[in-house]
Amino acid sequence: MAKKIILSVLVVLLAAGLSACSVMQGTYQKKADEADTLTKRLAALQRKHDDLAAENVALKVRNERLISDLSGMTLQKDKLATDLAYVTGQRDKAAADKEEVDKILQAKSDSLSQAIFELRRKVADLDSENAKLRERHAALEKEIATLKQAKEEQVQKVSSTYESLLEKMKSEISKGQVTISELKGKLTVNMVDSILFDSGKAEVKEGGLEILRKVISILKDVNDKSIRIEGHTDDVQIVGALAKRYPTNWELSAARAINVARYLQSQKIDPGQLSAVAYGEWKPVATNDTAEGKAKNRRIEIILVPKE
Repeated sequence: MAKKIILSVLVVLLAAGLSACSVMQGTYQKKADEADTLTKRLAALQRKHDDLAAENVALKVRNERLISDLSGMTLQKDKLATDLAYVTGQRDKAAADKEEVDKILQAKSDSLSQAIFELRRKVADLDSENAKLRERHAALEKEIATLKQAKEEQVQKVSSTYESLLEKMKSEISKGQVTISELKGKLTVNMVDSILFDSGKAEVKEGGLEILRKVISILKDVNDKSIRIEGHTDDVQIVGALAKRYPTNWELSAARAINVARYLQSQKIDPGQLSAVAYGEWKPVATNDTAEGKAKNRRIEIILVPKE
């Protein structure tokens, strides 16, 4: 009985021991698993710690950079504040200047408006005056056209007179006693004194009167010209008894020109058309150093010119 009890106790104890071993083995495995899990978590946490440490370093660097940037931005902000204050001052000054400029511009605008008004008034006056000037210009052009026509008619008349004189006096012209020229409406009949006067005389001789009558036959139909008779001599001074009557060549050339003018008047040439001029020796047409030159300078010129 006691053995059974002991055996029973042993069995119980063995069973308990086995059970305890079984329990202990399960607890150990559980603890081992937990330790492994913890190890893994620890490793993960270590890695996370390392990452956080690195990130912390980066954040410190970034923080220092941000602090530096903040410092720079603070300085920039202060500068901007200073610039803003300056700009504000300038803006206020600009506003004051603008107001002053506006006043000046307004004054100038008013002045310009007045000037424009005056200019427009003057333009209107000028337009009116221009209209009058255009009318006057048209009238002048018409008058010029009329004068041109009249001048052309006069030139034609002079040319006709010139042609007639050439025809009438071709014998004297061929002998070199008479030359006839026409220039710009001025017709000149140049006669050497020897065909009109005897030497030292102022009275026209008979042969000279015949030549003058040829000229008069043409001149009597010329009513729109003045007829100027010019007396000319050479430079030989008058001496002897003749000098009492004609002290110088002035007097001799004047007497000859006057006598020709009187003869033209006696032949019904209007004396209002006639004038006598004495030039003496002072308007030579050739040299006085030769006999031929002296002969050319001793002359009477009958000149047709427009009436004044």
